[in-house]
Amino acid sequence: MNNRTSLVCGLSALQHLLGSLSGLRGRWPATALLLSVLLAPLSLAAPPSTIAPALERPDRIVSLDLCMDRMLALHADRDQVAALSPMHKRFPLPWPLQGWPGHDGSLEQVFSLRPDLILVGQHNALMLRKRLQTLNQPVELVVLPQTLAEIEAYERRVLSLIGRDPEGAHPAPEPQAPAAAAPRLLLLGANGIGTGPNTFEDQIIRQAGWRNYLTGVRYERLDLERVVADPPEAILWTSPGAQALATRFADHPALRHSIPAAGWLDTERWRWQCPGPWTWQLIDQLRQQLPEPLSARLPESTSPSSPTRTP
Repeated sequence: MNNRTSLVCGLSALQHLLGSLSGLRGRWPATALLLSVLLAPLSLAAPPSTIAPALERPDRIVSLDLCMDRMLALHADRDQVAALSPMHKRFPLPWPLQGWPGHDGSLEQVFSLRPDLILVGQHNALMLRKRLQTLNQPVELVVLPQTLAEIEAYERRVLSLIGRDPEGAHPAPEPQAPAAAAPRLLLLGANGIGTGPNTFEDQIIRQAGWRNYLTGVRYERLDLERVVADPPEAILWTSPGAQALATRFADHPALRHSIPAAGWLDTERWRWQCPGPWTWQLIDQLRQQLPEPLSARLPESTSPSSPTRTP
């Protein structure tokens, strides 16, 4: 037996041992993880396997970030999900997820779950996903949409990865541009930061039939005197829910007096946190708050309901 054959045989034996230890999930996760670390360099030397096919329907999916949590909560079956990320408890959805498992974000716990699919966005969990990839775990990097036009392709990719029909994706509505005389909307964040053009949020505002109050840079620290002197027709302010230094700008009496109560808009906050098929309903919420008769002139963006849950 030559050295090459010995290496392959040894690799096979170690893989078998690793699988046995990984099955003892509660008792030996650290041992299995250690063996996998030792095994990783050997697997790079072994010839690639062409036998194991990709799973059509993964049944041990793990999410590493909030946006993947949202997509799984919308489209995956409960019994497919091995764990959602820790973020799903900090930023809950309006529909119940009681009984859905979660992980603590540690390498050891994610590895011990024996996932057959790990979903993560391109900007999230950088160190964790790199370590999982080093251990040959099935990490799938999902690029989040940067434009409204990219949402449908993003949803189709996630549906395909979790074994669902990509045709179940919500189609994007026809692009809309606000009228030249459309009312101006200020998207106001904490610490007096406003969202301007060339942002994903700006696309939402314009698709809903509003003009963006800000026309300069993407994100701008607002001047209170300027806003009071030339107030927008409406402000969308996502309040943190408690008094804090970050809310002083929005709570200033001069600003409150310059915008009538009807001009302080309200939407579901969770729909802003990640792009996805729920964005179409967010656009409809903004459109319905346009002054009459503008809101009656624009078609709704509402897409067909999800096969599992309504976004």
